Amino acid sequence: MSEGGAAPGGGAAPGGGGVVGSDGGAIGSDGGAIGLMRGTALAGRTALVTGGARGLGEAYVRALHGAGANVIVADLLDEAGAALADELGERARSVRLDVTDEAEWEAAVAASVDAFGSLDVLVNNAGIANSAPIEHFTTAKWDAVIAVNLTGTFFGCRAVTPVMKAAGGGSIINISSVEGLRGSPGLHGYTAAKFGVRGLTKSLAVELGPFGIRVNSVHPGLILTDMTTRIDPERIDIPLGRPGVPDDVAGTIVFLASDAARFTSGGEFVVDGGMITGIPHK
Repeated sequence: MSEGGAAPGGGAAPGGGGVVGSDGGAIGSDGGAIGLMRGTALAGRTALVTGGARGLGEAYVRALHGAGANVIVADLLDEAGAALADELGERARSVRLDVTDEAEWEAAVAASVDAFGSLDVLVNNAGIANSAPIEHFTTAKWDAVIAVNLTGTFFGCRAVTPVMKAAGGGSIINISSVEGLRGSPGLHGYTAAKFGVRGLTKSLAVELGPFGIRVNSVHPGLILTDMTTRIDPERIDIPLGRPGVPDDVAGTIVFLASDAARFTSGGEFVVDGGMITGIPHK
């Protein structure tokens, strides 16, 4: 499951969607045209991306790989994850990961270290979304979205911390949403979870900073994937004049994974084209 934007604010949905570059073409294995996303900025480092087989997660995997990192495609979509890793070659592996399963987290971290000797970057991207008016929002809906989007992120942060402490540092990148900064009707569990991811990021940044581990959150807005095709961009006021594409967010992920962000921790990185900056108008 990968963040893809089923919610108007760049929410999450299983699978995400197609991966396109900012010029409208596909993001290649070189990570696109952004300078930091090419070459050796992350050479020798290993990054694990949850929900990495499709959608935004795939864009993050490709961008990190294009910047020189070893990449772990962690997803429930076994065949898609394996196909992506095979395409990228010797610096890529795939692992099955249900982010709500503590044992699978431990296995994924161990597999990453076994394959490449370290785990330096974690991108907590996997997520789902559901929606209903509050009087019809069932406990099952609530539990499902909290388990994946918040508890799954917590499990991931906890699982990688010992490895990163032993290595003397690392970068944890938690994918929240603009819904982690505001409210939207019907998205009660999703909004609560994304606010929770934002808060968890803050507490971890304070606790883990002395160990050289940076923790930041990323808040995408409306990003075009297969799962956002039902949302009409014309109904959303985006100052930059268009919805985002996965490559627009992937550059921020590579930045936060790299030494260019070495003094950045506890931050909130909004990637929404200015969508939540202004006052909404009817």
